[in-house]
Amino acid sequence: MTEATKQALVGLRDLSTLQWYAIPILAIVFYVYTTEMKKARESRNWDGVFAALAIFGADFLNESWNGWFMILSGRSALWTTPGPTALRTTIGWNIEIMFMFALLGFIFYHSLSNKPKAKVIGIPEKWFYALAYTAVCTAVECVLNAAGILVWEYPFWQRTVVGVIPLFIIGYFWFFAWAILAITRKTTKAKIGVVAAPYAVAIALDVIAACLGWVY
Repeated sequence: MTEATKQALVGLRDLSTLQWYAIPILAIVFYVYTTEMKKARESRNWDGVFAALAIFGADFLNESWNGWFMILSGRSALWTTPGPTALRTTIGWNIEIMFMFALLGFIFYHSLSNKPKAKVIGIPEKWFYALAYTAVCTAVECVLNAAGILVWEYPFWQRTVVGVIPLFIIGYFWFFAWAILAITRKTTKAKIGVVAAPYAVAIALDVIAACLGWVY
Protein backbone atom coordinates (compact mmCIF):
# COMPACT_ATOMS: atom_id res chain seq x y z
CA MET A 1 0.00 0.00 0.00
CA THR A 2 1.08 3.58 -0.60
CA GLU A 3 2.46 5.68 2.23
CA ALA A 4 -0.63 7.92 2.10
CA THR A 5 -2.87 4.88 2.48
CA LYS A 6 -0.90 3.63 5.47
CA GLN A 7 -1.10 7.06 7.10
CA ALA A 8 -4.84 7.33 6.48
CA LEU A 9 -5.45 3.94 8.10
CA VAL A 10 -3.75 5.10 11.29
CA GLY A 11 -6.37 6.45 13.70
CA LEU A 12 -9.24 5.50 11.42
CA ARG A 13 -12.49 6.09 13.35
CA ASP A 14 -10.44 6.77 16.47
CA LEU A 15 -12.57 8.96 18.74
CA SER A 16 -9.49 10.13 20.62
CA THR A 17 -8.70 12.41 17.66
CA LEU A 18 -11.88 14.46 18.14
CA GLN A 19 -11.42 18.22 18.48
CA TRP A 20 -13.74 20.77 20.08
CA TYR A 21 -14.18 22.75 16.87
CA ALA A 22 -16.31 19.91 15.50
CA ILE A 23 -19.04 20.70 18.05
CA PRO A 24 -19.94 24.23 16.85
CA ILE A 25 -19.80 23.03 13.23
CA LEU A 26 -22.20 20.23 14.14
CA ALA A 27 -24.47 22.83 15.77
CA ILE A 28 -24.44 24.86 12.54
CA VAL A 29 -25.42 21.78 10.53
CA PHE A 30 -28.25 21.05 12.99
CA TYR A 31 -29.40 24.68 12.81
CA VAL A 32 -29.53 24.65 9.02
CA TYR A 33 -31.45 21.36 8.91
CA THR A 34 -33.97 22.35 11.57
CA THR A 35 -34.51 25.72 9.87
CA GLU A 36 -34.97 24.10 6.47
CA MET A 37 -37.33 21.47 7.88
CA LYS A 38 -39.41 24.18 9.56
CA LYS A 39 -39.70 26.02 6.25
CA ALA A 40 -40.60 22.75 4.52
CA ARG A 41 -43.40 22.00 6.99
CA GLU A 42 -44.82 25.48 6.49
CA SER A 43 -44.56 25.50 2.70
CA ARG A 44 -45.09 21.75 2.19
CA ASN A 45 -42.11 21.83 -0.14
CA TRP A 46 -39.39 19.45 0.98
CA ASP A 47 -37.24 19.76 -2.13
CA GLY A 48 -34.45 21.62 -0.31
CA VAL A 49 -34.13 18.83 2.23
CA PHE A 50 -34.35 16.19 -0.50
CA ALA A 51 -31.57 17.93 -2.46
CA ALA A 52 -29.34 18.07 0.62
CA LEU A 53 -29.91 14.42 1.52
CA ALA A 54 -29.46 13.33 -2.10
CA ILE A 55 -26.04 14.98 -2.38
CA PHE A 56 -24.87 13.66 0.99
CA GLY A 57 -26.08 10.16 0.07
CA ALA A 58 -24.23 10.32 -3.24
CA ASP A 59 -21.04 11.26 -1.42
CA PHE A 60 -21.61 8.46 1.11
CA LEU A 61 -21.82 5.99 -1.77
CA ASN A 62 -18.68 7.40 -3.38
CA GLU A 63 -16.74 7.02 -0.16
CA SER A 64 -17.97 3.45 0.29
CA TRP A 65 -16.92 2.22 -3.14
CA ASN A 66 -13.68 4.19 -2.82
CA GLY A 67 -12.88 1.99 0.17
CA TRP A 68 -13.60 -1.10 -1.93
CA PHE A 69 -11.26 0.28 -4.58
CA MET A 70 -8.49 0.50 -2.01
CA ILE A 71 -9.02 -3.07 -0.80
CA LEU A 72 -9.32 -4.61 -4.26
CA SER A 73 -6.35 -2.69 -5.67
CA GLY A 74 -4.20 -3.56 -2.68
CA ARG A 75 -2.48 -0.22 -3.20
CA SER A 76 -4.61 2.90 -2.81
CA ALA A 77 -8.09 4.32 -3.06
CA LEU A 78 -8.78 6.85 -5.82
CA TRP A 79 -8.59 9.59 -3.20
CA THR A 80 -7.08 9.41 0.28
CA THR A 81 -7.20 11.88 3.19
CA PRO A 82 -4.16 11.17 5.38
CA GLY A 83 -3.87 14.65 6.88
CA PRO A 84 -4.92 15.96 10.32
CA THR A 85 -8.64 15.77 11.09
CA ALA A 86 -10.99 15.76 14.06
CA LEU A 87 -12.18 12.32 12.92
CA ARG A 88 -11.25 10.23 9.89
CA THR A 89 -14.33 8.17 9.06
CA THR A 90 -13.09 6.27 5.97
CA ILE A 91 -9.91 6.14 3.91
CA GLY A 92 -11.02 9.20 1.95
CA TRP A 93 -13.61 10.79 4.22
CA ASN A 94 -13.43 12.80 7.42
CA ILE A 95 -15.86 14.67 9.62
CA GLU A 96 -15.00 18.05 8.07
CA ILE A 97 -15.82 16.76 4.58
CA MET A 98 -19.03 15.20 5.89
CA PHE A 99 -20.18 18.51 7.38
CA MET A 100 -19.51 20.27 4.09
CA PHE A 101 -21.47 17.75 2.03
CA ALA A 102 -24.31 17.81 4.54
CA LEU A 103 -24.81 21.50 3.63
CA LEU A 104 -23.88 21.50 -0.06
CA GLY A 105 -27.32 20.43 -1.25
CA PHE A 106 -28.95 23.41 0.44
CA ILE A 107 -26.47 25.76 -1.22
CA PHE A 108 -27.29 24.24 -4.60
CA TYR A 109 -31.04 24.27 -4.05
CA HIS A 110 -31.20 27.87 -2.87
CA SER A 111 -29.29 28.98 -5.96
CA LEU A 112 -32.33 27.98 -8.03
CA SER A 113 -35.28 30.22 -8.80
CA ASN A 114 -38.90 29.10 -8.58
CA LYS A 115 -39.17 29.08 -12.37
CA PRO A 116 -39.04 25.50 -13.74
CA LYS A 117 -38.10 26.66 -17.24
CA ALA A 118 -35.53 29.26 -16.17
CA LYS A 119 -32.26 29.33 -18.09
CA VAL A 120 -28.83 30.87 -17.51
CA ILE A 121 -26.83 31.70 -20.65
CA GLY A 122 -29.10 29.35 -22.55
CA ILE A 123 -28.62 26.40 -20.20
CA PRO A 124 -31.50 25.12 -18.04
CA GLU A 125 -30.95 26.70 -14.65
CA LYS A 126 -30.61 23.49 -12.65
CA TRP A 127 -27.94 22.14 -14.98
CA PHE A 128 -26.10 25.45 -15.15
CA TYR A 129 -25.69 25.51 -11.38
CA ALA A 130 -24.86 21.80 -11.33
CA LEU A 131 -22.00 22.48 -13.73
CA ALA A 132 -20.96 25.66 -11.92
CA TYR A 133 -20.81 24.09 -8.47
CA THR A 134 -19.08 21.02 -9.86
CA ALA A 135 -16.41 23.30 -11.30
CA VAL A 136 -15.99 25.11 -7.98
CA CYS A 137 -15.79 21.86 -6.01
CA THR A 138 -13.31 20.40 -8.48
CA ALA A 139 -11.13 23.51 -8.21
CA VAL A 140 -11.20 23.34 -4.40
CA GLU A 141 -10.26 19.66 -4.51
CA CYS A 142 -7.32 20.45 -6.78
CA VAL A 143 -6.13 23.03 -4.23
CA LEU A 144 -6.44 20.46 -1.44
CA ASN A 145 -4.45 18.00 -3.54
CA ALA A 146 -1.77 20.61 -4.20
CA ALA A 147 -1.62 21.22 -0.44
CA GLY A 148 -0.94 17.51 0.11
CA ILE A 149 -3.94 16.84 2.37
CA LEU A 150 -5.95 15.06 -0.32
CA VAL A 151 -3.83 12.48 -2.12
CA TRP A 152 -4.38 11.02 -5.60
CA GLU A 153 -2.34 8.01 -6.67
CA TYR A 154 -3.45 7.10 -10.19
CA PRO A 155 -2.47 8.85 -13.47
CA PHE A 156 -6.08 8.99 -14.69
CA TRP A 157 -7.10 11.02 -11.60
CA GLN A 158 -4.70 13.96 -11.48
CA ARG A 159 -4.44 17.75 -11.85
CA THR A 160 -4.18 17.59 -15.62
CA VAL A 161 -6.61 18.50 -18.40
CA VAL A 162 -7.47 14.84 -18.94
CA GLY A 163 -7.05 13.67 -15.35
CA VAL A 164 -9.52 16.17 -13.96
CA ILE A 165 -12.38 14.89 -16.15
CA PRO A 166 -13.19 11.77 -14.08
CA LEU A 167 -12.89 13.88 -10.92
CA PHE A 168 -15.34 16.39 -12.39
CA ILE A 169 -17.89 13.73 -13.40
CA ILE A 170 -17.51 11.00 -10.78
CA GLY A 171 -16.34 13.17 -7.93
CA TYR A 172 -19.04 15.82 -8.09
CA PHE A 173 -21.26 16.25 -11.14
CA TRP A 174 -23.31 13.14 -10.54
CA PHE A 175 -24.07 14.38 -6.99
CA PHE A 176 -25.88 17.41 -8.38
CA ALA A 177 -27.45 15.37 -11.17
CA TRP A 178 -28.81 13.01 -8.52
CA ALA A 179 -30.23 15.93 -6.55
CA ILE A 180 -31.92 17.21 -9.71
CA LEU A 181 -33.35 13.75 -10.34
CA ALA A 182 -34.73 13.70 -6.80
CA ILE A 183 -36.38 17.11 -6.77
CA THR A 184 -37.90 16.76 -10.25
CA ARG A 185 -39.84 13.57 -9.46
CA LYS A 186 -43.61 13.98 -9.54
CA THR A 187 -44.46 12.41 -6.19
CA THR A 188 -42.98 12.56 -2.70
CA LYS A 189 -42.70 8.77 -2.70
CA ALA A 190 -40.60 8.85 -5.87
CA LYS A 191 -38.40 11.62 -4.45
CA ILE A 192 -37.78 9.62 -1.28
CA GLY A 193 -36.93 6.57 -3.38
CA VAL A 194 -34.28 8.47 -5.34
CA VAL A 195 -32.82 9.99 -2.17
CA ALA A 196 -32.72 6.63 -0.37
CA ALA A 197 -31.08 4.62 -3.18
CA PRO A 198 -27.42 5.65 -2.67
CA TYR A 199 -27.74 5.20 1.10
CA ALA A 200 -29.04 1.66 0.59
CA VAL A 201 -26.19 0.73 -1.75
CA ALA A 202 -23.54 2.37 0.47
CA ILE A 203 -24.80 0.61 3.59
CA ALA A 204 -24.87 -2.72 1.74
CA LEU A 205 -21.26 -2.23 0.60
CA ASP A 206 -20.15 -1.28 4.11
CA VAL A 207 -21.94 -4.21 5.75
CA ILE A 208 -20.42 -6.67 3.28
CA ALA A 209 -16.98 -5.15 3.84
CA ALA A 210 -17.42 -5.40 7.62
CA CYS A 211 -18.44 -9.04 7.33
CA LEU A 212 -15.33 -9.72 5.25
CA GLY A 213 -13.18 -8.02 7.86
CA TRP A 214 -12.12 -5.21 5.53
CA VAL A 215 -11.08 -1.91 7.07
CA TYR A 216 -11.40 1.29 5.07
